[in-house]
Amino acid sequence: MSSEGSKVSKYKVILRTVIEQRPSGIRQRLAEALGKNRSFISQISNPEYNTPIPFKHIPKIFDVCMFSDEQESQFLAAYTEAHPNRSALENKKVQMVHCSVSFPDMGSEKSNTAIKKAIQDYTKQLVATIETVKTP
Repeated sequence: MSSEGSKVSKYKVILRTVIEQRPSGIRQRLAEALGKNRSFISQISNPEYNTPIPFKHIPKIFDVCMFSDEQESQFLAAYTEAHPNRSALENKKVQMVHCSVSFPDMGSEKSNTAIKKAIQDYTKQLVATIETVKTP
């Protein structure tokens, strides 16, 4: 494996570790969120494949896989090491505000996950709407 390939594998190991710590079905949810199939997820999370992860997918990967701040930092450091020619703008991390929302346990992991996803989707839509009406 080339030096560049080993650098790519470094951040893929982090992604694979995060995915393995999540409930079953995370690969399918990630594939759907990225508009790809599960084989794409297998390729981007397998350190044996030298194919880099497209930068545009990283925010969605962080969101769907629920990376911790520490995991995000480690991943981005490894990604930047593997792809040093990325522009500074692409590598800049957006400052996020965390908000905790409680809701009644719906009795199944599937239902609870659906509610969490709906809340995340609504928040993204709300932020996008506000961004379009912002005045400079």
